Amino acid sequence: MKRGKLRVLLGAAPGVGKTFEMLQEGRRLAQDGRDVVIAIVETHGREATAAQIEGLEQVPRRMVQHRGVELSEMDLAAVLARHPDVALVDELAHTNAPGSRNEKRWADVEELLDAGIDVITTVNVQHIESLGDVVERITGALQRETVPDAVVRRADRIEVVDLAPQSLRDRLSAGQVYPAERVDAALSNYFRLGNLTALREVALLWLADEVDSALQSYRAEHGIRGSWQARERVVVALTGGTEGETLLRRGARIAARSAGGELLAVHVSSQDGLRRADPAALAGQRALVETLGGSYHQVVGDDVPGALVEFARSVNASQLVIGVSRRSRLSAALTGPGIGATVIRESGDIDVHIVTHSAAGGRLRLPRMQRGALSVKRRILGFAVALIFGPLLSVLLFTFRSDESITADVLSYQLLVVVVALVGGIWPALFAAVLSGFTLDFLFVAPQFTISIQHPLHALALALYVVIAILVSYIVDQAARRTRRAERAAAESELLATVAGSVLRGESAVPALVSRTREAFGLAGVRLVADDGAVLATDGEPVRGDAFSALPVGGTDAEPRATLELHGALRDAAARRLLDVIVAQLAAAIEHTDLSETAREAGALAETDQVRSALLSAVSHDLRRPLAAAVAAVGGLRAAGVQLSDEDRAELLATADESLSTLTTLVTDLLDVSRVQAGVLAVSLAPVDAADSVLAALDELRLGPADVELALDPDLPAVRADAVLLQRVLVNVLANAHRYAPAGERVRVATSRLGAVAELRVVDHGVGVPIERRDDMFAPFQRTGDTDNTTGLGLGLALSRGFVEGMGGTLTPEDTPGGGLTMVISLPVDDTVPAPARMGG
Repeated sequence: MKRGKLRVLLGAAPGVGKTFEMLQEGRRLAQDGRDVVIAIVETHGREATAAQIEGLEQVPRRMVQHRGVELSEMDLAAVLARHPDVALVDELAHTNAPGSRNEKRWADVEELLDAGIDVITTVNVQHIESLGDVVERITGALQRETVPDAVVRRADRIEVVDLAPQSLRDRLSAGQVYPAERVDAALSNYFRLGNLTALREVALLWLADEVDSALQSYRAEHGIRGSWQARERVVVALTGGTEGETLLRRGARIAARSAGGELLAVHVSSQDGLRRADPAALAGQRALVETLGGSYHQVVGDDVPGALVEFARSVNASQLVIGVSRRSRLSAALTGPGIGATVIRESGDIDVHIVTHSAAGGRLRLPRMQRGALSVKRRILGFAVALIFGPLLSVLLFTFRSDESITADVLSYQLLVVVVALVGGIWPALFAAVLSGFTLDFLFVAPQFTISIQHPLHALALALYVVIAILVSYIVDQAARRTRRAERAAAESELLATVAGSVLRGESAVPALVSRTREAFGLAGVRLVADDGAVLATDGEPVRGDAFSALPVGGTDAEPRATLELHGALRDAAARRLLDVIVAQLAAAIEHTDLSETAREAGALAETDQVRSALLSAVSHDLRRPLAAAVAAVGGLRAAGVQLSDEDRAELLATADESLSTLTTLVTDLLDVSRVQAGVLAVSLAPVDAADSVLAALDELRLGPADVELALDPDLPAVRADAVLLQRVLVNVLANAHRYAPAGERVRVATSRLGAVAELRVVDHGVGVPIERRDDMFAPFQRTGDTDNTTGLGLGLALSRGFVEGMGGTLTPEDTPGGGLTMVISLPVDDTVPAPARMGG
């Protein structure tokens, strides 16, 4: 069966119009003859959105009982049975009620797609899993409902539903997003202009990266090697020299000329480049790249120009910035074109900028003779030197020959052999030795113009001539091999240091290792797959036809913890040795992740122990006073031989009654906390009038109009709650608000409806609670300031949150505009009980 197509409407914040756009698109498709149904939609009480539902078929929701609360969810089975052409599914990141077929709504959507049903869905950028920490730093709010990036990235179409930040705030102020009582808090918190601007940028950049990834995949699948300059992407080549900062700043200016320009710096570790690289300079340049908003990359390659151009093509670069060669003109004339000329020749449609700098080569600087390892190019150059300078030397010596010049002739040819050995190694040196030996015999030894050895000493001299050439070339070859090994080890060390630096700067160890592995070895793609088939990390796009290899990571060879899949050809055995080191680091990183998970579990146990310790401390502290008072009062009443007046007896009885009542309350709270933490709290849900519960709580606390301002919605339907528990929650929250409200300031209690949820808001204008302390508010045995020993065990808010969650609701603290704290009790409404039926109750 053909898989359905997924279309995602991405928004930067609630209220930008994603659901409205989804419903409009559904109506348009229905008018075009497509079979469209609404699988689930949440209007959140917005009239304009609700009006778009008219004319579209809705699949009835599935009702789920959870802790006595009836919740409505998308009926996946019914939608599959209906099997429309297109299903509209709102809020992709939603968490389904316990007992549902799938834990998350995005998993429901996957089943619809597998069944061949096209899906249009909505999601906000703060719900994308990889952006959770970014959004939390911007807004201060942690998003607990997330959808994996891979789910969204697999969509056939992703569209941003955009709205200017100020326009969204205007829409919020007009009451088109939230009810009026929530507007002030929203404008002063999540919907600040800076927050909305940052979220909008995050959404647009995420989509831009997704478009770029899709473009790379398309080019890989179709074998397109050329650069498609859809975005200005500037690559700066760093050699480790002092000119690096100049090149980076020039590259940053080039990238800044166009919107969305991107700066990338790359260092190619190789024989020539590594030998002149300054590690301290590279470290400083890497920090400068990050300051300029770019990214640093490192690759290992023997062919520096080729590796540089290949990297630029792999990132789809449009500009390449390199520095003027530091070689002198004499060196360039003797050794041929440098890296810059080769890069220009191979760059194709990538623009190359050659930037001058203070370290550019001088006029008379001598060329370096240390050429590194003996490559094929050097061996060819050695043969060329023998073939070119040998005949030239022969002509010169033959022109000025004499009877006494034979010694100088022999030494001249010996010098030529040594030079050829230094340039090209053993085989060109042997060729030069044999050629020069026969030339000497032919031109300078009598009889001339014949090749003959008439004396044994002449044969010995020729043999010694060849041996000297072999020894010199052998020493040169060994030195070159050692140089290659040393430079390769240095390059590998530099690569590992780069990986370690990425991890130490906060990057996740496993993804960092996988990413650097692909970059370092020029592979098409690298994946780390767990033993259960889950992909732990991936980088790059595998290309069909590339070489493929797999390395076990951790565990044993028979049963590895994971497998490192490499798409692309490895160059040599040294690369495989480095991979062994990376595999060992990956195994250690996976082990570290497991240990961290174990540590988190141990931390949860430690928190439990801390609660138990606090319980013992609180019981010994807070139960002792009322217990001692009750014992003393009863003891005084029962003391023999003591005559008590009626007034004294009444006072002792009152003391005993008050102390025992306090003990009863404390023990009840302790038992309730135990039941809440064990998940066995008995809850009896029924339709409850929120206004009645508020008034009952005020009566219990003996608070009147001078203490509390009421703003109760007369049209609010009943809420699904336990009347006794709801009253206890309100008593606790109201008592706290009244205790911390400034003298003369009234606490405000308001009720309102937000979609399928009723909100009871208790507002004070006290000192408030800092964001970092709000989780501690709901911890058992905690009191703000912890100085009032008459307020009990500090269980009030802990019990209140447990009671509200047991009734299927939430208890959330918010800042009060102008200062203070607002406690929001959210409970599901029960529309089955009309408001008139509750009048006079």
